[in-house]
Amino acid sequence: MDNTFSRRGVLAAGGVLLAGLAVGLSACAQPDSLAEQAKKGDNKNYVAGDGSVTEFAKADRTAPVALKGTLFDGTAVEPGVLKGKVTVLNFWFAACAPCRVEAPQLEALHQEFKGQGVQFFGVNLRDEKATADAFDKTFSLTYPSFDDKDGAVLLSVSGIVPPGAVPTTLVLDKDGRVASRVLGGIEKGTLKALITSAVAE
Repeated sequence: MDNTFSRRGVLAAGGVLLAGLAVGLSACAQPDSLAEQAKKGDNKNYVAGDGSVTEFAKADRTAPVALKGTLFDGTAVEPGVLKGKVTVLNFWFAACAPCRVEAPQLEALHQEFKGQGVQFFGVNLRDEKATADAFDKTFSLTYPSFDDKDGAVLLSVSGIVPPGAVPTTLVLDKDGRVASRVLGGIEKGTLKALITSAVAE
């Protein structure tokens, strides 16, 4: 069993750090909610996460993410873009209802943290450029998204992001390693605390 730990909870006002019981991931014997949703076959076309938050201790983080792909505007992104910056990766697609709910919160956090060296990227797994652009316009999103229909970005975080779990949001530390993960729609205050923690490292 590694020392990775998971904590659940809603942040109190004022950006209080996450609270709750730390639970070893490898010791968790609860039913797999993602697998259960996949078995239902209810045609919603995505598997919603349960909102669980996992933080990874610095000593237990995996190797830096080998992030490589192309943004919808045609810009090629190489792994070096992660070095020295906290990075937020949000996996989404336009027809995903929770993605639509959280989009304004992600944009608000992008605006709040961009002056602190934090960069945001969406990772779109299904949509064509016109659909992704319409989503960005609808929710006034100013951070870019990867066109990841080929799964290259998703593959770079294999084992961290379940293939069908959308939305999923990752916070990468300044070395490009996954510091925390939210499965399912974000709570703005929770993600703010996770970003703040990564910035402070």
